[in-house]
Amino acid sequence: MPGLRLPPLVDQHCHGVARGDLTDAAFEAWLTESDAAAAPGTSFFDTQLGFAVRRWCPPLLDLEPHAPPRRYLDRRRELGAAEVTRRLLGAAGIGAYVVDTGIPGDLTTPQELAAAGGGVACHEVVRLESLAEGLADRADGTAAFLDALDRAVADATRTAVGFKSLAAYRHGLDLPPERPRPAEVRTAADRWLVTRAPGDRLTDPVLLRHLLWSAAVTGLPLQIHTGFGDPDLRLHHSDPLLLTDFLRAVRPTGCAVVLLHCYPYHRGAAYLAAVFPHVYADVGLTLAHTGARAGAVLAEMLELTPFGKLMFSTDGYGLAELYVVGAELFRGALGGLVTEWVREGSWPAADAERVAALVAADNARRLYGLDAPGGHPGTTG
Repeated sequence: MPGLRLPPLVDQHCHGVARGDLTDAAFEAWLTESDAAAAPGTSFFDTQLGFAVRRWCPPLLDLEPHAPPRRYLDRRRELGAAEVTRRLLGAAGIGAYVVDTGIPGDLTTPQELAAAGGGVACHEVVRLESLAEGLADRADGTAAFLDALDRAVADATRTAVGFKSLAAYRHGLDLPPERPRPAEVRTAADRWLVTRAPGDRLTDPVLLRHLLWSAAVTGLPLQIHTGFGDPDLRLHHSDPLLLTDFLRAVRPTGCAVVLLHCYPYHRGAAYLAAVFPHVYADVGLTLAHTGARAGAVLAEMLELTPFGKLMFSTDGYGLAELYVVGAELFRGALGGLVTEWVREGSWPAADAERVAALVAADNARRLYGLDAPGGHPGTTG
């Protein structure tokens, strides 16, 4: 079949971009989930992600593909951070961003990200743990903290299109599935507020469950980190299959649960999306880090995930390059797979572009209500 035509992508999970110019070390730190230096004699350009950056990004900065890292980083500084961000985001082919605003640092706001991308639409996802931690820093007692948290979650529904949880990092996904009782929540909050120092992370399992359920009952989509991440994570505690009982328990709320990243547990995530009507899966972060193998990973995601349940994202964070790489690898992987499956007769040609558009943009637009007045999703069934 001729080249696959896709609509502008909807990046259903991403973050801001660093505003200032970066040192070589700072740039490379964004290319890895590790908190350590690269192996002796190498750099983090010596990864699938690093090679993908060198393949797709140099031409956008007037260099040849696969330009050496030294030349690329020098050219980046010649142009300046603002111009690099404008060029890269403008070329990524992304038509809407759904931005997790909970990461601290000198990063672009959703509005700045949208402007740099050429004036595209931008929507916010509220990070639950960051919300609670900020309120705890200002709380005057347990009752005031819990009341403020309830109000903040309710207020977020007026402007945000969803919530995000990092429970996988803070405790693990092996949490009791049921909603904690009010007395349990008060006891846990009292204990946490007494023992924490300003800026401490929320790790209490009762309060993490309270946050998950507080978000779920709003009816907005709930994104949950699963799979790989930085060394703070205990990877075997981030397997999405650990959420099975929670997914079953939360289904009556009407909340859609979006399993983010998923790798190396992406086949388990695909299973959950296949058997639960309110569960969706995402390929963000995974495709960029698997680089030349992105097609193989996407093919495994598509083994079981219903086509109306899989969504594109970049999980772009810090570097505008990650948006370009995520988008290019996704388009190339999806286009290659669809073309092969149509050619061999496994997929009907008449449906190929429709299904590809679902994954690229339409599923996210439907789930988050991006085309609806007010930008709020409908029920998920």
